[in-house]
Amino acid sequence: MEKNRLSKILAAAGVASRRACEELIFEGHVKVNGQVVLVPQTLVNAETDLITVRDQPINKKEDKVYYLLNKPAGYICSARKTGQAKLVLDLFQDEGHRLFTVGRLDKDTQGLLIVTNDGHFANEVIHPSANIQKEYLAKTDQEISHEHLIAITNGTLVEGAFVKPIKVQKVRRGTLKIVIGEGKKREVRLLLNAAGLKVQELTRIRLGGLHLGPLPLGSWRPLTEIEKKLIFAQ
Repeated sequence: MEKNRLSKILAAAGVASRRACEELIFEGHVKVNGQVVLVPQTLVNAETDLITVRDQPINKKEDKVYYLLNKPAGYICSARKTGQAKLVLDLFQDEGHRLFTVGRLDKDTQGLLIVTNDGHFANEVIHPSANIQKEYLAKTDQEISHEHLIAITNGTLVEGAFVKPIKVQKVRRGTLKIVIGEGKKREVRLLLNAAGLKVQELTRIRLGGLHLGPLPLGSWRPLTEIEKKLIFAQ
């Protein structure tokens, strides 16, 4: 019988994205036949080996599902609940699959978020080589001037790296659209803060060629096959 890398099997079973599965393995949460395995490249057989994550057996085969969510502010993109934190996955309580978010939006950011159980798909979307653009609508605390736009366009340091947006456009008095590439943690907020603007509301409205559209805040729906492909089209 065919053997595959442990991280690949976990992703295919809908545990998480390939990258997140590797982290679970490194952290010692994965066992094969009762033994902790710390190497993601370990070859295992999904049919004959007992594979557990946090002592819960993985699903051998699972239908793949893909959802578009309009994430509300106040929810975090995590599978672990700490204290009274509200999780994005709480919005999918009756869905029935073991789901995870494709990438992350910070707690205070709302808008377009993909939720799935397909680790391979998630890895394709979040991998830097996909070069998928993300577009945000930002409402700020003051009127946006030409100087603000220049400052944002010139970029800033984020996580020790210098980043610049792909496009910045004023929409209304205190509102702008901003398009970024790979997207580092809180990148849009830091770009605007560096220009002297405080973000009051931030919404992701586009991922690649997929637009959020009129989906109500806090609601979700299945993605169509065409929409899945649109993500990879700019």
